[in-house]
Amino acid sequence: MSNSVLCAVDVSNGDDDINTIQAAARLAGLDGGQLDVIAVVPDFGLSQVGSFFSKDHHDKMIEEAKEHLNALVTKALDADQNAKVRHVVATGRAYEEVLKLAESTKAGLIVVGAHTSDLADYLLGPNAARVVRHAKCSVYVVR
Repeated sequence: MSNSVLCAVDVSNGDDDINTIQAAARLAGLDGGQLDVIAVVPDFGLSQVGSFFSKDHHDKMIEEAKEHLNALVTKALDADQNAKVRHVVATGRAYEEVLKLAESTKAGLIVVGAHTSDLADYLLGPNAARVVRHAKCSVYVVR
């Protein structure tokens, strides 16, 4: 099993994922593993919705997500630790992109936050639930 840890965050949630990143860093540190942090932006390009956005909208979204991801990881850890983290910004459905990256990097563990609605005591968020259900490695859910 790989000692790589993949942490999935949503950069549109402000500081909500700080605890998730910190938990992932602790778990990666137990085995001296690599920490990868992924943020996924939606793909509007091929849908009817895509026609309402400028042609460079996707590129701007990616750049903005990269900036937010870097700032979030720096805030959660520190600049020195952030320099060792691999930052990934993908486009598509969050759970699919997380699972694809976990597979391609042979991650030994995926760390996700339990972002939920008012039923927080009963349900995982839809992306976290799908990752838990379909991952080929262990998944750690941070509440």
